[in-house]
Amino acid sequence: MRAMILAAGKGERLRPLTLHTPKPLVRVAGVPLIEYHLRALATAGFTEVVINHAWLGQQIEDHLGDGERFGLDLRYSAEGEPLETGGGILQALPLLGDAPFLVVNSDIFTDYPFAELRRPLTGLAHLVLVDNPAHHPVGDFCLEGDRVRDAREGQPSLTYSGIAVLSPGLFAGCQPGAFKLAPLLRNAMAAGRVSGESFAGRWVDVGSHERLAEVEQLVAQSR
Repeated sequence: MRAMILAAGKGERLRPLTLHTPKPLVRVAGVPLIEYHLRALATAGFTEVVINHAWLGQQIEDHLGDGERFGLDLRYSAEGEPLETGGGILQALPLLGDAPFLVVNSDIFTDYPFAELRRPLTGLAHLVLVDNPAHHPVGDFCLEGDRVRDAREGQPSLTYSGIAVLSPGLFAGCQPGAFKLAPLLRNAMAAGRVSGESFAGRWVDVGSHERLAEVEQLVAQSR
């Protein structure tokens, strides 16, 4: 199974850190955010990783290189203009092959065991969900058994973690350009073709200076 790290965002809420540094290279306890994922993926047995980028993306390529020092083969999908999550994955599909692949957002910090996702995919997607964080109390989706549904009023909801396994078939009929992933997932959910799980371990969406500081504390505690 190949993996893709989504690294094309501007990280505007982390300015001024991201004015001259792409968000995936913002350091946490001295280590760029994206390197935590790369080391975890290598530990989980992944060998081929695709990284998309846009804002200051050449810095990412220059810093990570071919991935040899992480024990990985890194390939890059450069976006002249940001293609959003769906469009970015669609552009990268030729690098990802015909089999289901893991996708992880570069701007999360987690101890999720990626090796757990190296298993056959039934359906079009498998999502890892987490308890709703304080900055996103309404959540995204509902988990009914092992099926993920769109959030419904009055039902307990969970938040999409930014970790998933996707089938290339999810993008059937999509045209090149910028588009979001969520509508594709919701269509697949309506057809009962999205599975999921709830993860209760460490997970932080590093989308603000406060949450960046939170991750710094987590790393310090673990050391």
